[in-house]
Amino acid sequence: MIYFASDIHLGSGDKQAQRATEQRFVEWLRAIEPTAEVLFLVGDIFDFWFEYKRVVPKGFVRTLGQLARMTDRGIRVVMLTGNHDMWVGNYLAEECGIELYTTPQVFDIAGKRLFVSHGDNTNIKGQPMLRLMNAFFRSKVLRVIVSWLIHPDLFLKFGQWWSGSSRKAHKQQTELSYLDPLIEYAREYNEQIIDHFIFGHLHIPHQVDNITFLGNWAEGASWAELDNNGDITLKHK
Repeated sequence: MIYFASDIHLGSGDKQAQRATEQRFVEWLRAIEPTAEVLFLVGDIFDFWFEYKRVVPKGFVRTLGQLARMTDRGIRVVMLTGNHDMWVGNYLAEECGIELYTTPQVFDIAGKRLFVSHGDNTNIKGQPMLRLMNAFFRSKVLRVIVSWLIHPDLFLKFGQWWSGSSRKAHKQQTELSYLDPLIEYAREYNEQIIDHFIFGHLHIPHQVDNITFLGNWAEGASWAELDNNGDITLKHK
C-alpha cells in the first residue's frame, strides 16, 4: 500500500496540542507500518524547521524514531518540503533515511505515474509578490547568511513565531474555490501523462477528477491511500 500525508505541523499550538498531534501521527505511522511500501510526506510535516550545520530543532523524537524504524525495515519514506519546513538540510536523510525533495516531483509507483507537490509554489506565475517571496525564502544564500549571523535559539524562536503568525493570518479555508488554481494547473499540465496529482498545503481534503488534496492533522488524522488497483482513497479518523 502507498500512503500520503501532509500538513501535520508538528510543533504548532501549545504543549498539550503539540503532544496530542505528535501522538496521533506516530500512532498512525505504527498502524500503517505492516502494510506500507512507500510513505509520501507531502510538506509541512513540521510547523517550522531550520537546520544549522550541527543544530536541529528540539523535539519530535517519537516521530523521527518511528520514521527511522520504518526506513530501517525497508519502507521507502519520501518527503517533499512545504512552506513551513522548506529549510531542511541533510539531517533527515542521514539520520532517518528519508528521501528528500524541495520541488514538485513525478514518481512512477505501483504502475502509476504520480505528480506530487505540496502546492505552495505551484501555479503562481500570475502572483509576482508570491514568486518573489518564494525565491527569497528558498534562497540557499539566505540560509547560509542566517546560519552564520543568528544564534539558533533566536532564529528558531523567530521561526516559531512567524509560523504561528502565518497560520493566524491565513485561517483554515473550507470553500472549494480555494483549490481552483491547483485544479487548473493539473488539468492544463501537458508535460507527460499523469495518473494522479497529489497536493497538500490548503488543508481541504477533497478529490476531483484525478486530483487529490490532502487534509491537515490539527484535530484528527487525515491521509490518502493508493491501493493495488491504482485507486486513491481519502481517509479520516
